[in-house]
Amino acid sequence: MAEAVLEGSQPVDLAKHPSGIIPTLQNIVSTVNMDCRLDLKKIALQARNAEYNPKRFAAVIMRIREPKTTALIFASGKMVCTGAKSEQQSKLAARKYARIIQKLGFQAHFKDFKIQNIVGSCDVKFPIRLEGLAYAHGHFSSYEPELFPGLIYRMKQPKIVLLIFVSGKIVLTGAKVRDEIYEAFENIYPVLTEFRKIQQWYVPSLPYIIS
Repeated sequence: MAEAVLEGSQPVDLAKHPSGIIPTLQNIVSTVNMDCRLDLKKIALQARNAEYNPKRFAAVIMRIREPKTTALIFASGKMVCTGAKSEQQSKLAARKYARIIQKLGFQAHFKDFKIQNIVGSCDVKFPIRLEGLAYAHGHFSSYEPELFPGLIYRMKQPKIVLLIFVSGKIVLTGAKVRDEIYEAFENIYPVLTEFRKIQQWYVPSLPYIIS
C-alpha cells in the first residue's frame, strides 16, 4: 500500500488519495422515522435543550452535547439530525434523540435511518484562478463574484457540488457516502493544479547611491 506522511497528520493511502489530501467531514445530515405521532408542545416543555415556536417552524429543535448535534423533530415522528462529524456519530446522536422521546412516554421506534447529505472541506494550499477555471469548465461552473465569492462546480459523476475559493479552500456537498466526497476531490484536484495562480512578487530596484 502506497503511503505518504503529511506534516501534522496521519499517513495517507496514496492509492485512494493520490493528491495526498483527505477532505475533512464537517457535517452529516441524516433522517430517521420514529413511527409515531408526537405532541411537540409536551416535548418542548419536558425535554431539556428543546425549543418550539410553531409560528416560526413546525418542529421541535433539540440539541445534545455528545455527539454535538441538533435535531429537528416533527409531529409526524420524522426527525432530521445535523451537525455530526461522522456517519457513526450521526446514527448515535439520532438514537439518543429517539431515546429521549421514548422516556417522555411516546412509543418511538428507530426506523429507516438514512444519511441524506455529507459535507466535507479541505485546503489545497495554493491560490486558484477562478476566472480561467470557469471559462474552461463553463458547462459545470457558475462564477459570479458580485453575488458569491466562490466558484460553484456541479460535478456529474459523482453527483457532488463543490464550492471553490480563490484561497484554495474547497467545500464539497451532496454526498450520500464519504467515498463520493473523496472521489469528487480527486477528480477536481488535477483541474485545480492546472489553474493554480502563480504569485508574482514585485521587488523595487534599489536607488543608486551617489557618493
